[in-house]
Amino acid sequence: MGRLTGGDPSLLRRINSAVVLHALRATDCATLTEITRVTGLSRPTVEGVVEDLIAAGLVVGTAAEEGAARRQGRPARRFRFRAEAGHLLGLEIGAHRVAALLADLDGTVIGAQAREVGGTAGADERLERLRGAVAELLRRAGVPRGSLRAVGVATPGIVEADGTVRLGTALPGWTGLRLGERLSRSFRCPVLVENDANAAAVAEHWKGAATESDDVVFVLAGLSPGAGSLIGGRLHRGYGGAAGEIGALHLLGREATPETLLSTTGRPLHPLDEQAVAEVFALAREGDERARAAVDRFIRRLVHDVAALALALDPELVVIGGWAAGLDGVLEPLRSELERYCLRAPKVTLSLLGEAAVATGALRLALDHVEEQLFAVDGTVTARR
Repeated sequence: MGRLTGGDPSLLRRINSAVVLHALRATDCATLTEITRVTGLSRPTVEGVVEDLIAAGLVVGTAAEEGAARRQGRPARRFRFRAEAGHLLGLEIGAHRVAALLADLDGTVIGAQAREVGGTAGADERLERLRGAVAELLRRAGVPRGSLRAVGVATPGIVEADGTVRLGTALPGWTGLRLGERLSRSFRCPVLVENDANAAAVAEHWKGAATESDDVVFVLAGLSPGAGSLIGGRLHRGYGGAAGEIGALHLLGREATPETLLSTTGRPLHPLDEQAVAEVFALAREGDERARAAVDRFIRRLVHDVAALALALDPELVVIGGWAAGLDGVLEPLRSELERYCLRAPKVTLSLLGEAAVATGALRLALDHVEEQLFAVDGTVTARR
């Protein structure tokens, strides 16, 4: 990119456009006078920028409020950001379900759709179920596919920057899958693929239990436990995208695998799926001694995994999601053990978003991408009508 200077007229136009658009997006509607006051720009500059944004489809004039008239002359015209100028998708691909969230450019969810999928389903079947959920969601919301500005996707596994799943043992046929490329065939907009625990961490920071914390670990206790972390408010993926893969800790000389931990028979739990685990948890709540012992083993393992992350990252907050969020009494053992192991124990809480966390995080990633485009100063601002 060529060198830009403060005197570059095109750069100044882009900066002014981003400033005005940001001001309008932060309020329901505003007059030119109000925009001028908030942005500090001159009235003629604001007028020109607003006209350009209207032409781009990102801003629209609104009718003046009743009674809101000037002392002399007509009521001042008001303007608002057109959140409906485009749409976003947040997609979750899980072991037993796929889910989709549809939102406008403000990130306001306007529709959701989920479909069950078999745990043994291959990649083609799983993706077809996802495409079907998306098609149904768009149809019900009356949103054309061409209105989509970005699609975020969250999936188990180690995900590379180009959307390829480098390692994904939780889903059949997932390792090596070029997921971003496969899904890009269905959309005419950017498709961003992320690990599911990472996406859930982003979601809790956006709308969940971690809105007041920038150093956060989110633990997704699922078929293969994983964790996502935010450091200084930014997602930490690690050098190769494998940060937080605590599901592999049982390989480090431990005798008990996840299948053994949750067994009530002395034999490995097979298949290790959500239904089987739910039955163990239900029996434990009913007082079954073997089930309670299995849940205790699960909690102890979870405590050790979380302690390892806390020692390495020193987060302010640990958010527990997935299966563990539904376990009675999981917080107190975690808190006491973290006090025991950690030099400075973090706060511990349960997820507020529940099973919606992963798809919500995928939606936030799509919104982040669009916001970078809307408020960037190194490119033009455009919108689909």
